[in-house]
Amino acid sequence: MLLTSRGRRIGGRVAVGLVSTVVLGVTGYAWAQLSRLDEGIVTADVIAPTAQVPDGPAGEPLKVAQNILLVGIDSRTDAYGNPLPQNVLDALHAGAGDAGGDTTDTMIVVHIPAGGAAATAISIPRDSYVDIAGGLGKHKINSAYSRGKNAAMNSLRAQGLTGAQLEVKANEAGAKLTIQTIEQFTGLSINHYAAVNLAGFAALSEAVGGVEVCLKEPVQDKFSGASFPAGKQLLSGAQALAFVRQRHGLPSDLDRIARQQAFLSSMAKTMLDAGTFTDPTRLSSLVGAIQGSVVLDRGWDVVSFAQQLRGMSSGALKFQTIPVQSLSLPTPSDGDAVKVDPAEVRAFVKTALTSTTVAAVGEPTGGIGIKPVAATSSVSAPPSSSATPPPADALPGCVN
Repeated sequence: MLLTSRGRRIGGRVAVGLVSTVVLGVTGYAWAQLSRLDEGIVTADVIAPTAQVPDGPAGEPLKVAQNILLVGIDSRTDAYGNPLPQNVLDALHAGAGDAGGDTTDTMIVVHIPAGGAAATAISIPRDSYVDIAGGLGKHKINSAYSRGKNAAMNSLRAQGLTGAQLEVKANEAGAKLTIQTIEQFTGLSINHYAAVNLAGFAALSEAVGGVEVCLKEPVQDKFSGASFPAGKQLLSGAQALAFVRQRHGLPSDLDRIARQQAFLSSMAKTMLDAGTFTDPTRLSSLVGAIQGSVVLDRGWDVVSFAQQLRGMSSGALKFQTIPVQSLSLPTPSDGDAVKVDPAEVRAFVKTALTSTTVAAVGEPTGGIGIKPVAATSSVSAPPSSSATPPPADALPGCVN
């Protein structure tokens, strides 16, 4: 995702792709649809052999704990390396086709312990100032993708690659450097990778019939296209993208993370509790959206993986955010960044992933004042005409 003034930061798109993929296995029809993913899913050779885990028996609980890196790429190309049409970019308020910076605006590590009945998702602020892998020095962590991609371009061109083929192979290099940087920073070994772009997020949110969110106050942001009243509302497509993409008018990027987490937890509830898998049309649309928008690491058998997570419920997803020390660290060449202490982050991650308690979504997370209360409860019945509805900022599940 992108670092331009036109709205860089598309939060949560990739995690939506993973949540969608992970929870497809509820009915026999769902499995038939899920098998279609193998026919058209885009894959990338980005996971080191030492981090690869063997597939477990289909239908049995997950045998080995796994870490999945979810990233949202502010790319103006599709998963196949082809440029997105300008009319699509216009509809998404994404600017011109050359406006993307190929940075990872959303980075979430999802840890699934053995058994597969729970998950912990740890958000990493995109502006965290860290050592980039490969000896590239200290920079914002979201630049690892573009740095790896750009470094590979010349050698790939020398091999005769052009057009979409060049784009796909260069994206692989960007993903590899991002994974290495995340591993170096958190101390975790990344076993799987999933990425989604601008148009993909909009398509996924539409495929599930929209996601319920709640805002404390109304918002208007011409850069992202966000225009929403306060209170609960159902968002999909370009509206959903605007909700997680907005950066202007928020106190800090940590508030954007709170939005991402609220959106994803609501998405999980929609997928797990709302009958998505018994609706043939919706399920078919969802599989089609995943095929056209999500890039997975090569060798990841998502059908088997999803079967191993059949015991997961919407309440077994806990969101955390790494601790940060400052939101305005001056840097020599990258502007203000987020100050983080790698040792503190590693200790935090270790504690978060060894806890035996799976908190319900919506509990306070780590970091500076983030309390992303997720909108996971069912939609309440509308109040009677004689009742006075509570203010939006008093409703559970509302975020900035």
